[in-house]
Amino acid sequence: MNDLSLTGDALVSTDHRFMIHPLHHPQDHAAPKIFVSAKGAMLRTADGKDFIDGLSALWNVNIGHGRKELAAAAAKQMETLDYASAYAGYTNEPAVRLAERIVGLAYSNSAAVYFTTSGAESNESAFKFARYHWKRLGKPGKVKIISRRYGYHGVTMGAMSATSLPNYHKMFGPMIPEFKQVAPPYPYRWPGNGDAGIGAADAVEALIQAEGPDTIAAIIAEPVMGSGGVIVPPATYFPRLRQICDRHDVLLIADEVITGFGRTGQWFGMGHWGVEPDLFSFAKGVTSGYLPLGGVVISRKLHDVIQSAPADEKFMHAATYSGHPVCCAVGLANIDIMDKEGLVERARVEGDRFRAGLETLASLSCVGEVRGIGMLAALELVEDKGSKKPAKGLGAKVVAQAAERGLILRVRAAADGPPASGDVLCLAPPLSTPAATLDRIVQIVGESIQAVL
Repeated sequence: MNDLSLTGDALVSTDHRFMIHPLHHPQDHAAPKIFVSAKGAMLRTADGKDFIDGLSALWNVNIGHGRKELAAAAAKQMETLDYASAYAGYTNEPAVRLAERIVGLAYSNSAAVYFTTSGAESNESAFKFARYHWKRLGKPGKVKIISRRYGYHGVTMGAMSATSLPNYHKMFGPMIPEFKQVAPPYPYRWPGNGDAGIGAADAVEALIQAEGPDTIAAIIAEPVMGSGGVIVPPATYFPRLRQICDRHDVLLIADEVITGFGRTGQWFGMGHWGVEPDLFSFAKGVTSGYLPLGGVVISRKLHDVIQSAPADEKFMHAATYSGHPVCCAVGLANIDIMDKEGLVERARVEGDRFRAGLETLASLSCVGEVRGIGMLAALELVEDKGSKKPAKGLGAKVVAQAAERGLILRVRAAADGPPASGDVLCLAPPLSTPAATLDRIVQIVGESIQAVL
């Protein structure tokens, strides 16, 4: 039972017997790839095959794989202080230093950090911050959370209720009733939708008014929808949404789990539109996936409310691994690398070049649109360019063809997108990916689409 030398068929058999995987179905896991090593933008499997990591694993390995500096930071911290509680009354240097560093990189209104271990936990915590804030201010009825259709915020119970992708709900409902989703129009140029920045924000205001502003705690929004299909909003959307939140006394939560730490070509995604959220969640890129770490950054107005609370209204939210010294030490080393190597700027410059390469695939008969920002990109697939009829089922075939050619990417199925949206190929290589490898990704995607056609 403790044999760590299993390989090949024996390891897969043992996996089938003892593991339940995320998004688990036996059919999907009949012949899994067994990753054994990684370096830079490359993954290697047990049978010696190399794959380009076209999605940074799960949108998170921002600096690339195999950086010994992060392994050294973890080992050094474990040898010094492996773990200590960060509950009130206790602290540790890596957590304090990382909190200060993140606030310094964040928005001008940012004040303080609460650490978690994942994106979903960060969003769960953000919801509690919002409710706590209004209860402290004598408005206990402000408890509802608004999210956007086709947004993804995690799949724990509260986060799943904010996530608005139907496949995540079917076998786990009902949702928490205080979570409300905004209906169309969507903040994107879907066929027939136009540039819906203003209209999509006004749809949020209509829902706030219908529910009653005195019942709404916050709206949560990804600066760029990731799992929903790399949906970049029109420039008008978030400034308008900020005005609406201010007008109705509603907090704006930015879900920066994917967009944080350089992915979009800025440290945090809302900066592209000059908008500051009241609080934002992060995870993934803070350690580039090397260790589990996440958190919530709150603004000065929320921090002041917490700091001024009487003892019987203190912030009774907690987690054993909040402020874990080893995770925070790795987070610091990760940010040092990003800063020293200019990876945020590189994501902007090389991301523009990468998408320009992908744009050359727009001539293919089933590529309806290429979109993205920074080192985030997507190709939306259509059956016919003339009618723009969305392609359904094509994406999975392209992903399979790409894997045969040595590229790992992801598809957002048409079923998880708006009615006028087809399958979407999602790409988010490590920010450090060499230019030649980015060019190879474009080549493989093109070859894979043509093979399917």
